[in-house]
Amino acid sequence: MYFLEGLLKIANLVLSIIAAIIALSLIKASSKKHYLKPWLALIPALFFFMIQEILGALRAFDIFSTSYLTHIVPTFILGFMIFALTFQINIKK
Repeated sequence: MYFLEGLLKIANLVLSIIAAIIALSLIKASSKKHYLKPWLALIPALFFFMIQEILGALRAFDIFSTSYLTHIVPTFILGFMIFALTFQINIKK
């Protein structure tokens, strides 16, 4: 059962690395157009998501486990997402 969980965590890790690559390409696109500025606030959330997936994979294989980081990192993700959403709402008005 742990093997399946670890395998799924590795798949999530690969997807989060792809999300980080997309985030890097968004930096260039969002700096050119003013209505894409909230994406600059969302890019750190994508990087924190990648960190969260790395921590999840380490926990699945019993390499490193701490509840502190697995609760703090999602808080940062949620904070950046809320900030980007409110920034987008203000631009839309």
